[in-house]
Amino acid sequence: MAKKDKKKSDAVDLNAPENKLLMQLKDGMVTIQLRPDWAPKHVKRIKELVREGFYDGIIFHRVIEGFMAQTGDPKGTGTGGSGKNLKAEFNKTPHDRGICSMARAMNVDSADSQFFICFKAAYFLDGQYTAWGQVIEGMEHVDKITRGEPPSNPDKMISVKVAADVVEQAA
Repeated sequence: MAKKDKKKSDAVDLNAPENKLLMQLKDGMVTIQLRPDWAPKHVKRIKELVREGFYDGIIFHRVIEGFMAQTGDPKGTGTGGSGKNLKAEFNKTPHDRGICSMARAMNVDSADSQFFICFKAAYFLDGQYTAWGQVIEGMEHVDKITRGEPPSNPDKMISVKVAADVVEQAA
């Protein structure tokens, strides 16, 4: 019985503000549900980068109609990152509309700071890219991100915050 209780106390509270990101885009706020139950190390790293302000002002450098919007490269070219690669945490999450997943190079353990948001289902990515969250509000704003590889006038993440930090600041 003690094991069950421990498991229960280890359960992730997905409704906690600590497990939500608030991404301000030009057209409005996007709320991303972080899923540490899918990819705990990736979620931890994303939150570290967010809290450093790393993502603030970074453009969407690769936006493909009917597929996804990719961001997270401080160079804006698709060749940059934070300088810290992560070991893959592939999971069974299907790459449905609104899923947030890490971009990577050929090496499966090369994910860094770049990620993408799926515009629609992209199941061919399942089990090959680490899904770490999903848009739960504001997907209509993601849909308005300017398309292109790169877009001629790219949209950017104006700011990205962990919801718990916003609640703290308001108090």
